[in-house]
Amino acid sequence: MSRFLSKTSKALLPYTPGEQPQGVKLIKLNTNESPYPPSPNVARALLQGFKGCEWDAAAAKNADAAGGDEALSLMPPEIANLRLYSDPEEKPLMKAIADYYGVDSDQVIGGNGSDEILAFAFKAFCDEEAPLLSADITYGFYPALCQLFGIPYRTAALREDFSIDIEDYKNCGCNVIIANPNAPTGMAMPLSAIEEVLSSNPDRVVMVDEAYVDFGCESAVTLLDRYENLVVIQTFSKSRSLAGGRVGFAVASKELIADMNRAKYSFNPYNVNRLSMLAAAEAMKDKEYTKLCTGKIQKTRERTAQALTQLGFTVLPSKTNFIFAKCNAMSGKEYFDGLRRNNILVRRWDTEKIREYLRISIGTDEEMDIFLEVTKKLLSEKEAE
Repeated sequence: MSRFLSKTSKALLPYTPGEQPQGVKLIKLNTNESPYPPSPNVARALLQGFKGCEWDAAAAKNADAAGGDEALSLMPPEIANLRLYSDPEEKPLMKAIADYYGVDSDQVIGGNGSDEILAFAFKAFCDEEAPLLSADITYGFYPALCQLFGIPYRTAALREDFSIDIEDYKNCGCNVIIANPNAPTGMAMPLSAIEEVLSSNPDRVVMVDEAYVDFGCESAVTLLDRYENLVVIQTFSKSRSLAGGRVGFAVASKELIADMNRAKYSFNPYNVNRLSMLAAAEAMKDKEYTKLCTGKIQKTRERTAQALTQLGFTVLPSKTNFIFAKCNAMSGKEYFDGLRRNNILVRRWDTEKIREYLRISIGTDEEMDIFLEVTKKLLSEKEAE
């Protein structure tokens, strides 16, 4: 760090992303990305501007030589329009999300990934007089954002079985954020439990982070008509295969969305780029493709969990695109290192409660078969010691 870094910034504990290898062939099961590509409709939408236009190196050279208006006329529309700022209201994308959930467009806000949506929500609703309560084991970006914004962050311990005790969240006097399903455990709560938290905190905002909701849960969006204090946050990174597009969104009452837009327009009004907006809108509309991919991932998840259980692992019940598992024959670090030596990346935290567990993203069937074979090999080597 430099000598110019402020005292406040020196104290920050940033979120640590999963490893993103470059130029190395690895089986990447560490960042909960989809193993499948985005909807074909996304590709069609992005390529539509090229129809009838032979845009190659020669065309680019001609446009460069022409300059000005002539260059603009020679260039594919979707590329030419990148000279313009994106729509800060994100109208086509907001409409696609609103249509999907049967709400009004002004009940939706978009962001540069759900992390930015979290930032808007935390900034809008939390401060020293309105602290935030969450689980002690959950998404690590929550405490990082709270520290950045100077928001008091309080935690409630998970039960021994890693489930959330909703009694800790009732009448708590804090704003609340619950990841449902939770990460990194993968476990989910029923909507009835979310509703109990909402009804017991009528004067506080309850945020439900549904990054993984499409892998076996019911969205809390269905509760919006009954609870004015509910904010539902989702992402296009998981079930819609657009992690690289960086698009997230929230659905809430018009009033709460207006509050979040106040934070957005004070910070980053043109926050979703044109191409990501276009891609996300098409992905949202293709319900059948999303259902197809999430269904395949769920089947692979259950098969992998069953295989690990038969190998003597402790595997938590998952409603996500990953599993949280403990190898009872070796330590979490030993298992993690063994997988890494065999070119398989997973995720591990050196935190007291969960240091023996690994979070394993669900890849293709072929990738998970290799993962299981390597696991068996590591177990055999351990037994032979």
